[in-house]
Amino acid sequence: MVLAFIFTDFYSQDSKTKIEYEKQTFVYKIIGRDSIKSDFYRISNDKIVHPIIVWIHGGALMWGSSGSLPKEQLEFYLNAGYYVLSIDYRLAPETKLHEIIEDIKDAIIWVRNNDKQLQIDPKRLFVIGHSAGGYLALMTGYILDNPPRAIVSFYGYGNIQNEWCNQPDSFYMNLGIIPKEKAFKLIRSSVITSASHNERFDLYLYCRQQGVWTKMVSGFDPGKEPEYFDRFCPIKNINSSFPPVLLIHGDNDTDVPFKQSVLMDEALRLKNIDHQFIRMTGLGHAFDKLEGGLDNAQISNTFYEVIKFMDKYK
Repeated sequence: MVLAFIFTDFYSQDSKTKIEYEKQTFVYKIIGRDSIKSDFYRISNDKIVHPIIVWIHGGALMWGSSGSLPKEQLEFYLNAGYYVLSIDYRLAPETKLHEIIEDIKDAIIWVRNNDKQLQIDPKRLFVIGHSAGGYLALMTGYILDNPPRAIVSFYGYGNIQNEWCNQPDSFYMNLGIIPKEKAFKLIRSSVITSASHNERFDLYLYCRQQGVWTKMVSGFDPGKEPEYFDRFCPIKNINSSFPPVLLIHGDNDTDVPFKQSVLMDEALRLKNIDHQFIRMTGLGHAFDKLEGGLDNAQISNTFYEVIKFMDKYK
């Protein structure tokens, strides 16, 4: 069901690629008075049905937006023959985790229900996410009746019950202690679907310093109600119908531990799920944005591996 059509913009890539593409913004969901939007990118004047990537932004579930998708990555995917839908979702802690998961599900259902309008093949749907978006991407492997064709998780995580996000973090403790009052002033009184890093980082910093991130985003205490979180941990929900997965993680990540992808790799192997794991040697969190982007040979080669991986299943 199409809820609304917002606008169309036109862009052209640089002289190396010689293609033009267009952006359409859609509302894929309305909750009360709140509209949740998505940005759809397609090649201009192309009549061929394409596979589609649903791209999920990161930001600790607390910030980010559909506009977070780097232009060079978008163009890379379009050049490889994939249309892209970059989605907003309601942000925590104003919205809790179970409702955020519903937004992700509804976005994918919306895409599939509007395949003709979007000129995409709903059977060739892929999900890519970064950081918290990587976590949400892994969730799509089991929260949908019809999972995506494959999942790509950039420095995501499969477990939100263990110590890495539920104990004070030594790296963040060294960045200057954020008082509770300062952090809580950043929480809005109503639902939000986009926010900048600068607006919300101190709230996240407080959560990691106090070891309360999972409690803040979910509304439940993992120490007192651990069973509640079983359904929100991809590592505990890998089944025979779980789609192929590509894990990509820097081994110098000071935000999401590299071990989170190591453990997902092991769990996928035990369940015989087709998958790959790329270790980004010497790189940290958000390396694709902070380490030179696609001008960095190590990073650009990895993006070619992403395309090669998805092409196997398209």
